[in-house]
Amino acid sequence: MQWPIQDAKARFSELLKECMNQGPQIITKHGTQMAVLIPIDQWLAMTKSSQPNIKDLLISRQALSDDLKIPQRGKERHRKPSEI
Repeated sequence: MQWPIQDAKARFSELLKECMNQGPQIITKHGTQMAVLIPIDQWLAMTKSSQPNIKDLLISRQALSDDLKIPQRGKERHRKPSEI
């Protein structure tokens, strides 16, 4: 369902209930879609799937390819820790 921004502000509790019961709610400004209110479980699922974990990155084809560039080590020498 689409909500004009004025209605969304005035009836936010109702907007939130509709979001929880019927899914994403679109907020418009002068007839242009500007934002979407979605349930938190949908948001968490979307953000989790868009961020791979380190294990997935390491076993991906990109990590196994020969195109992986390893930066050169610096020429600076590390000092031994000072004694206390």
